[in-house]
Amino acid sequence: MNSGGETGSGEHRPPGRQAGAENAAFSALLEDSAEDLYEHAPCGYLSTLMDGTIAKINTTLLDWLGHERGDLVGRRTFSDLLTVGGRLYHETHFAPLLRIQGEVSGIALELRTTDGGRLPVLVTSTVKTGDDGRPLLIRTTVFDARDRRAYETELLRARRQAEREREELMRLNATLQQTLLPPTLVNVPGLDVAAYYHVASTDMVGGDFYDLFPLSAGTWGLFLGDVCGKGAAAAAVTSLARYTLRAAAVYDPDPVAVLGNLNTVLHHEYNGHDPRFCTVVFGLLTPEGEHGGFRITLAGGGHPPALLLRADGSADHVDTPGGQLIGVLPDAHIATATVHLAAGDTLLLYTDGLTEARTGGGDRYGDEALLDFARALAPTTASDAVAAIRDLLDTFGTGIDDDTAVLAINVPRPPSEEQQ
Repeated sequence: MNSGGETGSGEHRPPGRQAGAENAAFSALLEDSAEDLYEHAPCGYLSTLMDGTIAKINTTLLDWLGHERGDLVGRRTFSDLLTVGGRLYHETHFAPLLRIQGEVSGIALELRTTDGGRLPVLVTSTVKTGDDGRPLLIRTTVFDARDRRAYETELLRARRQAEREREELMRLNATLQQTLLPPTLVNVPGLDVAAYYHVASTDMVGGDFYDLFPLSAGTWGLFLGDVCGKGAAAAAVTSLARYTLRAAAVYDPDPVAVLGNLNTVLHHEYNGHDPRFCTVVFGLLTPEGEHGGFRITLAGGGHPPALLLRADGSADHVDTPGGQLIGVLPDAHIATATVHLAAGDTLLLYTDGLTEARTGGGDRYGDEALLDFARALAPTTASDAVAAIRDLLDTFGTGIDDDTAVLAINVPRPPSEEQQ
């Protein structure tokens, strides 16, 4: 049996023998000649005269290039080893900068090998001067950059691939976004209509939507809404909401019934682990023959209040207070309001991407600021109102976090009043 300090397996070398081995290793290192370290360094070394003629070159660099020492020393210049492009860069930038600064570090160049290949390298050169300060020769260190070049090439390839994929995603998002909006707004006799959709990010499909469409003779339906979230999931809800609203309005155009139908569908489809909901305002347009203009009944489900800009220059909210989010509860409370649009009046519907945008000071724009904006804008037309909102959105710059949809409806003034 071995004593506590011994081992029969040879796993632990006695202290004396271990120290002797380490001393022998250090002695071997000390016996390395400086010349051997120079010749077989892991990088290339060469020294040239001030005119570039090669005076000394190590074995490492010769092996990389495939040259014999006698082919280069005293016969060739450093620039002779470079590719055509590298030689041009050396003469126009590298050499002049070296003469001015006395040192140039980490310059990427390519050397030519004897088999016609190209060797990417990183070059550092230093001018050695004499005691009197006069330049004597140039010492150059050359690092093999093949692995780095391969890494950079792969990185560039991956970046370009990512850019192509992002561009394709942007095109798909734009195409999908267009399918969620009406290609054109229907022409309603006696009304001017304009709409605009502001995309906050091209990387994600937004959930805002709007539409204007005919129902029975003499009536039209309109809606504008905002689905929670972004991306494909929000787009699916948006598509379902649009088609449900149109189908429900054909079946029963009463605004409360239309939003009630949508609430039932969304709550049934999305009441599991990933609930989805939206805010919507639905309107029923009916012309008022004898009195002129239109009667609009609006039903609101948790949506920001519409703005009514009157022909007399006043403006105010059309509130539907108490209207609940659509799709959250089995039986959502839906609030309504009815207004009369006379000649020169404009109704403006919008999503909360507008009022939640951040101003230059970092504060939310807000409902009151938008109301003040509308009062300064009234009276106006549908197209002018939408154009003004577009200009307003542009002033927020990167302060817009969410998409914004805008729908404006205007009863034009008679030509005689417009001239006045």
